[in-house]
Amino acid sequence: MSKILNVDQLGKTYSSGSKKLTVLDAISFEIEEGDTFAIVGPSGSGKTTLLGLCAGLDEPDSGYVELCGTRISELSEDQRALLRNRKVGFIFQDFQLLPTLTALENVSVPLELQGVKEAGKQAMELLRKVGLADRSHHYPSQLSGGEQQRVALARAFSNRPSILFADEPTGNLDEETGEKVVRLLFELNKEAGTTLVIVTHDLDLAKRTQHILRLKGGKIATNESTVIS
Repeated sequence: MSKILNVDQLGKTYSSGSKKLTVLDAISFEIEEGDTFAIVGPSGSGKTTLLGLCAGLDEPDSGYVELCGTRISELSEDQRALLRNRKVGFIFQDFQLLPTLTALENVSVPLELQGVKEAGKQAMELLRKVGLADRSHHYPSQLSGGEQQRVALARAFSNRPSILFADEPTGNLDEETGEKVVRLLFELNKEAGTTLVIVTHDLDLAKRTQHILRLKGGKIATNESTVIS
């Protein structure tokens, strides 16, 4: 198997007045194609910052990221956006659905932007997989939090991404609803053969992945493989 993500000596520092805050310090790790990978750590440890750098949403101050065989720092912003559109899926804690679009439209828009024929049909099939075919014409405001996150799941897999980044995907959900979303996430991921990277404070969720990277104070505390039951 080949590496889909290679992070080498990654560093990120923010300025606050005259002070500098090092959020990430010399972070290095690799992820193989098809792996499931969790990034955990206490609040303020740099988890979300690291995810953004890995996805090319931000630029590091030192080190580099290779995503899908391409060093992100060598790309223009337009080229990075194109790489994300073609290769990357996202799931966020706050869902980030477009409020003026229906569930079906939220899922079909990425497909339409890629020029996919029968985008609506494919989007409806994805909604069926997450159990929301009967809610396809509802707007986000008419859906519960769990339903919105399931729409976001369908949207994330719509472009058949090579790698999916999930930032606290159950953070705004109750335990029962979160469990349903997690089960769907892993089912869809296994079916698609996607590489999954999850940022989470939920250790039970992290233990469902094959590898756990623990951050503490912007540094790697441990990087371990887990036993999948």
